[in-house]
Amino acid sequence: MNIKPSYLFLLLLCSALLSCSVNSHYSPAKKYPRKQLQEDFMLMQQILEEKHPSLYWYTPKDSMDFYFSNYFNAIADSMTELQFAWKILAPAVDKIHCGHTSVGMSKAYRKWAENKRFPSFPLFMKIWNDTMAVTANLNRKDSVFKRGTIITSINGIRSKDIIDNMFDYLPEDGYANNVNYIRLSSNFPYFHRNIYGLSKTYKVTYIDSTGKEQKDTLPLYTAPQDSVKKDSLAKIERKNLPKEKKLLQYRSLQIDSSGKFAIMTLNTFSNGRLRSFFRRSFRELRKKKINNLVLDIRSNGGGRVNLSTLLTRYISRKPFGVADTSFAKSRTLAPYARYIKGKFFNNIEMFFISSKASDGLYHMKYMERKRYKPKKLNGYKGDVYVLTNGPTFSAAALFCNAVKGQPGITLVGEETGGGWYGNNGIMIPDMVLPHTKLHVRLPLYRIVQYNHVSIKGTGVMPDIPVPTSYEALLKGYDKKIQLVRDIIMSKTN
Repeated sequence: MNIKPSYLFLLLLCSALLSCSVNSHYSPAKKYPRKQLQEDFMLMQQILEEKHPSLYWYTPKDSMDFYFSNYFNAIADSMTELQFAWKILAPAVDKIHCGHTSVGMSKAYRKWAENKRFPSFPLFMKIWNDTMAVTANLNRKDSVFKRGTIITSINGIRSKDIIDNMFDYLPEDGYANNVNYIRLSSNFPYFHRNIYGLSKTYKVTYIDSTGKEQKDTLPLYTAPQDSVKKDSLAKIERKNLPKEKKLLQYRSLQIDSSGKFAIMTLNTFSNGRLRSFFRRSFRELRKKKINNLVLDIRSNGGGRVNLSTLLTRYISRKPFGVADTSFAKSRTLAPYARYIKGKFFNNIEMFFISSKASDGLYHMKYMERKRYKPKKLNGYKGDVYVLTNGPTFSAAALFCNAVKGQPGITLVGEETGGGWYGNNGIMIPDMVLPHTKLHVRLPLYRIVQYNHVSIKGTGVMPDIPVPTSYEALLKGYDKKIQLVRDIIMSKTN
């Protein structure tokens, strides 16, 4: 039985009160009148129509107009911030098919929700294709739903329909939904709660050890007080990590005990003192004559394009560019600057990095013209195996496109979440809607990749596909790393 919205927010609020003190100036149960919600929606639509560089890249204007009208009309008489974000804004923005255009909660909500654990559906699951398999059970005493148990339906909704419906709320570049499989796999209870709401109990069907479909009932999970305290302590411990250990969260280099290969893990192009890290790492690989490099960028959501380009210079065997085309629709945020975070510096940067071309758009001509040469000093000449999957995004996808197909460089794994033909980014400020204070990310520049493929809406495809392995899930090993290790060892023995 579904819990009514009023009961839902009461339950969330009670949970918050148990875990820590509540911000007396903010209530998640506050409802905004329809007129204010409509004004926020219309403003968002106007800004997207005037400033987003690729609003109609994958969805024609008449279709986009239909979606905007449909969700505008779906605004209820009054809604909470959470309801407005998930029921109206998120599915509307999803229709753009831009992975950098997404909806975020207000600053007040995020502060209120910090360090809280909310009631939820109790199972974490690995999601792939139309399959859902249990990876963790928050109800620890439950002996039925173990790791690897295949779930076929929840509250009468089949797994395929659940996945398809959830995808309607999650942004992606083009049609590269591989990133959304990973998102759902990382926190299925969170997405299920926000999209489907809460139930006192969940009727779940699953496949038992004999291969037959069975039914069972799971109670709503509510976090015990001690687990909330443990979460808070863990967060404090992470903040107090030594600098070197913090840096390892962003990047690392490990040389295998065999001496035949190294694994470089890059989780971002935004942090981690990457210039000095690249310089030291590739010097070490040269001096130790490591002829095989596994470059793991499966969790790399992008970041600074210049650092992605720097890595490409160390790896590439030929000159390359970043973009064939890069433009914005405007050189300024006017007349909406007051609704954009960082408006002053964003306006200055837009003025200096782009100029108007004959097509009426504002191009980053330097990025379109510039070609880069491979590094001579410590440039890597050995075989490179690049591990990719859905979270490989933005600047990481630019890197994949630049090196794909070059001799000695092999992409292994799954389709990237970042678009192969191109994506939107460079500058991605948040617009802040005036009434609800919800945030909507606004990419200002379109990038069409260097030597781009035709526009198909996919991510960069691997040379050696390695899809999700149910066996690896059960046994807890990394199939992609294992496969590359086997390739390297077989050719060096």
